Amino acid sequence: MIERKELENLYENELQNKLKSLESLRKKVMRGQVFGFLVIALAFVLFIPVSAALEHHYEALPFILLAPMAILGVAILIRTYKTNKLYRQQFKQEVVSKIIEAIDPTWEYVPDQSITSPEYFRSDLFRQSVDRYRGDDLIIGKIDKTDFRCSELHTEYKTVTTDKNGQTKETWHTIFRGLFFHADFNKVIKGKTYIEPDTAERLFGKLGQSLQISSKGKLVKLESPEFEKVFAVFGTDQTEARYILTPTIMEALVNIYKKYKRKMHLSFIGSRVYVAMSFNKNLFEPKIFSSGVNFKDIEFMYNLFELNQTIIQELNLNTRIWTKE
Repeated sequence: MIERKELENLYENELQNKLKSLESLRKKVMRGQVFGFLVIALAFVLFIPVSAALEHHYEALPFILLAPMAILGVAILIRTYKTNKLYRQQFKQEVVSKIIEAIDPTWEYVPDQSITSPEYFRSDLFRQSVDRYRGDDLIIGKIDKTDFRCSELHTEYKTVTTDKNGQTKETWHTIFRGLFFHADFNKVIKGKTYIEPDTAERLFGKLGQSLQISSKGKLVKLESPEFEKVFAVFGTDQTEARYILTPTIMEALVNIYKKYKRKMHLSFIGSRVYVAMSFNKNLFEPKIFSSGVNFKDIEFMYNLFELNQTIIQELNLNTRIWTKE
């Protein structure tokens, strides 16, 4: 794992020039998107006054006059989409992959793949049925003795409503959006232990404990007030949950939360630990409407990829105090 100073050197000596070379593509994508949408919007804006001016004498004429403008706008957007695809591909290959390689050259990076839906459902973290499943930026690797898989994920479900006029409307709701990670826990776990953000106790204090109800098992009370201010633990086996969540692991999870300041869901199932850290934006995509030549963006991605190592080290997964049964 490289240090911050080494990351700065990598940026100054290599990544900065790559990002500068991508600026012409970025600007081309930006201009295409802006111009394409403006042309389409202008066609719709002009349609009403043109139709009114011609009244009912030439009903087809507004379509004849303005359809080419709308078609031109769509054509510009299609062409821009292809340019954006190229821009994204080069950004992943020339920038993101270099950051990952600098962290650990043995990690495998697959930009257009993600954690699979069976892996996601095995975690049992989110039980809402999924209507749309998307992800990318898969990393497969090993840190010392511990294998892991990590990617960006966005899962959603939809609701359909009908208004009084009989018109139906589809609405999409996010179930999870962010980084999804799982690693070898080096022990076959018989029960299931879940760690969730503790919003109830943060809002209502000790009274909030009475509101902590989950279909994932009974609330597990632990001997760490600091941990319980941040997380709530549920499990199918109270003894095993306490066995898993040692004081060291509880302290580690609090440290991870303090570092990243994001909602975290975890589960210990089978022989894996699953971690879902929420974000409300795309994490490894190139910028379009502002310059991509920025060290802070590189540092942000580095910190996210470093999460893999942080979890494994903080949870002490490389210390093989247990053996799989």
